Amino acid sequence: MKVFKFGGASVKNADAVKNVAAILARYPDQKLIVVVSAMGKTTNKLEELISALYAQDHRIYAGLIDDIKAYHAEILAGLFAEKHYGIYHEIEEVFEQLAQLFFKPLAENRAYQYDQLVSLGEYISSKILAAFINEQGYSSAWLDAKTVIRTDNTYQEGQVDWNKTGELCQQKVTTLFEKVNIAITQGFIGHTAEGFTTTLGREGSDYSAGILAYCCQAQSVTIWKDVPGMLNADPKYFEQTQLLEAISFKEAIELSYYGASVIHPKTVQPLQQKNIPLYVRSFLDPGAPGTTISQNAERDAQIPSFIVKFNQVLVTFSRKDFSFIAEKQLSEIFAALAHMKAPINLMQNSALNFSVLVDHNKMDLAQLQQQLGQDFHIRYNENLELATIRHYNDGILSQMQKNKTCLVLQQTRTTARLVLSPII
Repeated sequence: MKVFKFGGASVKNADAVKNVAAILARYPDQKLIVVVSAMGKTTNKLEELISALYAQDHRIYAGLIDDIKAYHAEILAGLFAEKHYGIYHEIEEVFEQLAQLFFKPLAENRAYQYDQLVSLGEYISSKILAAFINEQGYSSAWLDAKTVIRTDNTYQEGQVDWNKTGELCQQKVTTLFEKVNIAITQGFIGHTAEGFTTTLGREGSDYSAGILAYCCQAQSVTIWKDVPGMLNADPKYFEQTQLLEAISFKEAIELSYYGASVIHPKTVQPLQQKNIPLYVRSFLDPGAPGTTISQNAERDAQIPSFIVKFNQVLVTFSRKDFSFIAEKQLSEIFAALAHMKAPINLMQNSALNFSVLVDHNKMDLAQLQQQLGQDFHIRYNENLELATIRHYNDGILSQMQKNKTCLVLQQTRTTARLVLSPII
């Protein structure tokens, strides 16, 4: 049995959905779990819908529902010749429920409400894909992810109960595969013991594929993307990027940790535990080999990889009484950053100073000053870049600093990280 994951771009319109069907046709008589994301940019629209709901702005709320509904109606029209198909009724019911939700009491826990609403994007896309695959004559069925992936009650960042999820997978998936060859399910979604919907964190559909592969003893996982595979840099910012044809699980985890966007950071770890290979391949060129991620580390250091985070802010703390920055002071700083949910991308300390680099849109400097300003001097530099280079050399480091000022440089044997400010 294999697990395939298709992201939003791979099901963004009717032709894209048909292309997914064509890819599945390349694997006749094989058992496949197909994990699908919300179509196109639907998740973004649903997040806007949440904001309009809590702002109680009915005009924007109703307009967003109309937009999302029209987008999916166009896809349905491109896939099904007649409107009598049951899928039309199923999708219409979703939008009727959304329309009525505005007039019901708001959930006090906004994260809970987020998961119940935003998860509908994956529900709709998986239902449409399952209906089309079935209409094309494939041996297939829809599988509700809310019946197999069990999490705790941490809404928007559900923590997986691996033992219970394993039990449910063996019950549900094994039974389903006795009847069909293809199971179409939703990424990003889990459920609590009480049956409430949870989500696994933004971009969590890759993680769903890893969870299902681990719990169902899959042969492999393939993530189908609109790129040839894992590249050594983002082609939007770097020319002459190279395909990483084969890397190890460890290398993939390192790259994802530092911000490589092709693979979700949580996806690789469960696969590594059971040595389940992960393939990253192009849905635009399904015959191409793509990238293989496995235990084999022989080729990890052959090609340098570049990851750049933009719009960073470097915040430096020093004690007003000129004392050292020690454990107690660090705990206060970490607590303040955790409170505002500002993940640290890099940190550097000396006897008198402690600096952190954070995404600017996650950092509330006024709130930070209010919480820590009584005891700390707080200085900051904005509009910075964080460049991470795996398997660097001196020439690469020099080139990365061209026309820029390097504020921080951290190096290990395999990784260099530079905080850069453009020279104006």
